Amino acid sequence: MGELGVLTAGMGSVVDICSKLIFALIAYIIGKSIVNWIVGTVAKSKAVTKLEDTVRTFLLSFLRIGLMVILVITIIGILGVPMASVVAVLASAGVTVGLALQGALSNLAGGIMLLVFKPFKVGDFIEGGGATGVVKEVTLFYTVITTVDNKRITVPNGALMNANVTNFSSEDLRRVDLTFACAKSEKPERIQEIILGAIRQVPKVLDEPEAGAPFARLTGGTNEAMEFTARAWCKNADYWDVYFDMNQKITEALGANGVQAPAVRIING
Repeated sequence: MGELGVLTAGMGSVVDICSKLIFALIAYIIGKSIVNWIVGTVAKSKAVTKLEDTVRTFLLSFLRIGLMVILVITIIGILGVPMASVVAVLASAGVTVGLALQGALSNLAGGIMLLVFKPFKVGDFIEGGGATGVVKEVTLFYTVITTVDNKRITVPNGALMNANVTNFSSEDLRRVDLTFACAKSEKPERIQEIILGAIRQVPKVLDEPEAGAPFARLTGGTNEAMEFTARAWCKNADYWDVYFDMNQKITEALGANGVQAPAVRIING
C-alpha cells in the first residue's frame, strides 16, 4: 500500500504539473490574442489616429510591451511559482540585468527624449547615427530609416540622441548650392550673367523677397581656374528637381556661350 500511495501521489503531481502547463499555454494563446486586439483597437481609435506618426508608433510599442509583461506575470502565477520567490530572484539579479540592459535602457531613454523634443518625425528625411534616409518608424528602442536606394536601417535611439541629426525636411524652403569652374581668361561679370540667366530658366526656382534672389558670384579659384558659386532657393519638396535642373541648365549655357574650361597643368615626369 505504501508503494501504491507513493505512485498515486507521483501521478497526481505529474497530472497537476501537466494541467498547469496546459492552462499556461492556453492563457498565453488567449492572452496574446487579447493583447493584439487591445493594441489594434487603440491604434484605430480617433484619439490615437490624430496623433503624429512618431508619437503613435511609440505609444503603441510601449502599450504592447506593457501588456506582454502583465501576461508573463499572469502565466507565472498560473504555473504556481510563488511571486515572493520571483521578486527575490529579480532583486538578486537586478544589478546583472541592469548592466546587461544598459544599452537597451539608454535606447529607451533616447526614445523618450526623441518623443519629447521631436528633432524629427515619421516621414522626415534626416541624417544621423550613421544613416541617411526617410524616417519610417520610431519605436521604444529603435528608429527605422529607409535610404534613397530602399535599404532599411535600424538605428538605436540612444545613438540618435547622442549624435548630430540633420533634418532636411523641417523647413519649408531649401537652398541649392553649386560650384562651376572656368578658365582664368574669361571675364567674371560675363560668367555671372550666363549663370544667372540659366538659373532663371529653371521652373521651380523661387525669386521672392522671403526666399532671396538667385545668386552667382566669383568665390574662389586656383592658378588655372576661377570658381563660381551658384545659389537658388526652392520649396523643400522641389530640392532635387532644382538641383539637377540647375546643373544641366548652367552646364548647357556655359557650353553654348563658348566658355573655356580650366587649363590642365601637365607635369612632366
